[in-house]
Amino acid sequence: MGIGGLWRIGTLIFVVLLAIHPLDAGAGDLVGSPRLMLARTFADGMDPTNWWVSEKLDGVRGFWTGKTLVTRSGHRIAHPAWFTESFPDFPLDGELWIGRGRFHETSGIVRKTVGDADWNTVRYGVFDAPCDHLGFEARLEKARRWFKHHPSSHVLIIAQERCEGRKDLQRRLAETEARGGEGLMLRRPGSPYTVGRSSDLLKVKSFQDAEAKVIGHVGGTGKYRGKMGAIRVEMENGVRFAIGTGFSDKDRENPPPIGSTVTFRYRELNPSGIPRFASFMRIRDDL
Repeated sequence: MGIGGLWRIGTLIFVVLLAIHPLDAGAGDLVGSPRLMLARTFADGMDPTNWWVSEKLDGVRGFWTGKTLVTRSGHRIAHPAWFTESFPDFPLDGELWIGRGRFHETSGIVRKTVGDADWNTVRYGVFDAPCDHLGFEARLEKARRWFKHHPSSHVLIIAQERCEGRKDLQRRLAETEARGGEGLMLRRPGSPYTVGRSSDLLKVKSFQDAEAKVIGHVGGTGKYRGKMGAIRVEMENGVRFAIGTGFSDKDRENPPPIGSTVTFRYRELNPSGIPRFASFMRIRDDL
């Protein structure tokens, strides 16, 4: 038999075996990026009166497709089977969250293998239930009704309250940040779930945040001699600058790799487009 014949037989055997024992997707398998609604930033001069306001949870975004829990980039989350036993057959949008200021811990657990006991500390905060023909309130009520009849101790429907105006918003923001929270979210009443950046969904924070690619390291001086003192970064628009604050000693000993993308926070942009008071937050989590 020729090589071509052997190749066809081998291929046929593989196909048969694959049909009998499908390949296991496993943790982190890319199953397709979800079509997410993304927030714009609240700007001075906007009127938030009567908008829905809630705390912005600093966790790992989790999208329930109706069958599978995936990250914002579309990777399957390898959670214990019990975690989604009570979930519905319709989509949910939410945040995997442990508590304020514990993003890195949450991210570490989400990256671990199925069955890790630490999942007992994770909660799924539902803030939407994507549906083409329902407004925000009706979508959230749909999720609320489901979990009323299928209760789960690790699922919470994120509380939404009416904002009474700009002073009320600033008061709520100050109280949230004082408790260690990241900020607030505003949702326009009756708004649809739309894919991409939407003016119906706004994030409210004292500091803005953005992302940039690491293009170099700057050596430290003084107490940081022999460690990283700052990182050189480049934003998507080509603006380059250095970030020298916000790093732990561990970060300085093992700085973000060149080529990685980091998230930083800042107050505002100066006239040349360079962020003022830029401070490192984390290496971007591509989950």
